[in-house]
Amino acid sequence: MTILDQPDRWKSIDPHSMHSLIESFPEHVYAASSAGLNFDLPDAKNAGILLVTGLGGSAIGGDLARAIAGRHLRMPFVVSRDYDLPCQLDASSVVIACSYSGNTEETISAYQQARRSDAAIVCITSGGQLESLGKADGYPVLKLPGGLPPRAALGHSLMTLLRALQKMQVIPNMDESIQETTELLRTLRDQYGASSPAKGNRAKTLANSLAGKVVAIYGSCRIMDAVAFRWRTQIEENAKNLALHQSLPEMNHNELVGWVYPEETLRRIGVVLLRDKEDHPQIQRRFDLTAEIIAGKSGGVHEVWSNGNSALARILSTLYLGDFVSLYMAYLNNVDPTPVEVIDYLKKELASGGRR
Repeated sequence: MTILDQPDRWKSIDPHSMHSLIESFPEHVYAASSAGLNFDLPDAKNAGILLVTGLGGSAIGGDLARAIAGRHLRMPFVVSRDYDLPCQLDASSVVIACSYSGNTEETISAYQQARRSDAAIVCITSGGQLESLGKADGYPVLKLPGGLPPRAALGHSLMTLLRALQKMQVIPNMDESIQETTELLRTLRDQYGASSPAKGNRAKTLANSLAGKVVAIYGSCRIMDAVAFRWRTQIEENAKNLALHQSLPEMNHNELVGWVYPEETLRRIGVVLLRDKEDHPQIQRRFDLTAEIIAGKSGGVHEVWSNGNSALARILSTLYLGDFVSLYMAYLNNVDPTPVEVIDYLKKELASGGRR
């Protein structure tokens, strides 16, 4: 019997219970959506640019929000992952600084630059320097619950950001799509969770197939690119397993050519295609052809179709499967999904300034 059907063994591998955090995702989405109704934020419907600055689990919310907002956006929506801002700001600019810990050094640097401009600033954080700076400077600070790994706080950070965009009149009311999404996520939790046997559990089946392989995730550029990124980073952080991602059609203009050599290595790559019913017809055809071209060269090609009607439901349903897959891959790799020791080491070394 596979370990994926033995939840009593999970505690020894997962002492910090990443499993329970992933299973709590629907409640995180609902709670943050409800809390966001109380925000008091400036009108930004005529903003010249909307810029979200953050890193890691605090930045993916910006990518997802941009995909969810889609054609509702009336201004450029930029997600920046850097110490420096990517463009000049003025009084028409809106900057949303996101750092779950509040101490991400790149985000603090970008915030300091933004505050020297005339831009409107909103901070999303659980505390730390960003909360202190934002309050001292008189900017709105939207608090997230603390004590979570940043990647496990996505339900809170994403929905806080989306409700903020709604309050600023950047996107329309989301109540209907939020209702659909929370109900769908709870249904999927029953399908992907611990009590669902591996034989009929899509998350466990995928994890078993991808175990021991580098994972390549491909999504469409319009709506599934950010989800592919999330799949990649979850597999890397939770399962400590190398992954990569790319979007179509861009992948068909370069990376596809690389699916020739080295032949032995390619057979150790498991491929996941993230597909959406709203993708352009030519993107649908590109997915079909891509699967056909690489199927015999790879270690297996798996198609994942989104569920739901709204963009929010389709995006989060696909993302949620990836979270469970990454967790189960961690168990198959016999590795604790919560710690990210190499990142902690890197931050420590950076803070020391290279001193020995």
